[in-house]
Amino acid sequence: MFSRTILSRQLLRQSASAVRPAATRSIPAFAAAPAPASLLFRRLLSDGTRQAIEKAVASAPVVLFMKGTPETPQCGFSRATIQVLGMQGVDPEKFAAFNVLEDAELRQGIKEYSDWPTIPQLYVNKEFIGGCDIVMSMHQSGELATLLSEKHVLFQEEAEPEAKETKE
Repeated sequence: MFSRTILSRQLLRQSASAVRPAATRSIPAFAAAPAPASLLFRRLLSDGTRQAIEKAVASAPVVLFMKGTPETPQCGFSRATIQVLGMQGVDPEKFAAFNVLEDAELRQGIKEYSDWPTIPQLYVNKEFIGGCDIVMSMHQSGELATLLSEKHVLFQEEAEPEAKETKE
């Protein structure tokens, strides 16, 4: 499972010239503007990696790609996201986490799959929600609670049996 970087010499020269101050550049009137850096270094996600990520995203209703594990997060953003999901009451049986530090291909591939540059990344019912900043914002506004409730992924405590009324 390898992906490759697409970068032509012409695009590399264009991006390098875009860094120089405008006064020192000489761009002919007919020349196209240089491609943004994000396009220059975009990689092609291999079919194998894409399939593995799709399988992971479909493995549970709530999926988090993170650095470390829920028990031992390896970065503050992953820790914060896990804490928010815990405060929201996500059912552990409807939750899966994937440690991107264990697999470099997964670590880069998930960024390309979602077109989101940072980790952690949260998916609910196969839909990309966002990273830590989005999750925190949704948590603070109440949107996350609404979303998780609507998707039926919250832990439901067993209803206590009603006490039988006895007539005396």
